[in-house]
Amino acid sequence: MGDAARLLGVSVDTLRRFVDSGRLSASRSAGQQRLIDGAELARFLENQEAAGERFATSSARNHLFGIVTRVVTDKVSAQVELRCGPYRVVSLLTRESVDALGLAPGVLVNAVIKATNVVVELAGDGAGVREGRS
Repeated sequence: MGDAARLLGVSVDTLRRFVDSGRLSASRSAGQQRLIDGAELARFLENQEAAGERFATSSARNHLFGIVTRVVTDKVSAQVELRCGPYRVVSLLTRESVDALGLAPGVLVNAVIKATNVVVELAGDGAGVREGRS
């Protein structure tokens, strides 16, 4: 829930209200903690953008926490689209890097931006991220 709230730029309480009102779906862990599927969160963010809704109003310097929303690959290169709060970030990188990082819609990442280059890193230790949980 905390990571999902950070992606939206809202508090965990606001995120709980989204779930309680049915705007966003969540499941429960064995310990009854709410879990939001990464792919579901990516779809929610895309739908909100299409509707013109923005959640966050600023970013912290040049490190943007985000979620992968789309990956397009060919034999050598790849295009990775991210949602980082209210921002859509597109990174061009090698297919080998995409495969090595396991990048797919719903994976949590950090976009590190320097001039015109965007470096994509896995967020945190990556635990649960490849499973689409946030």
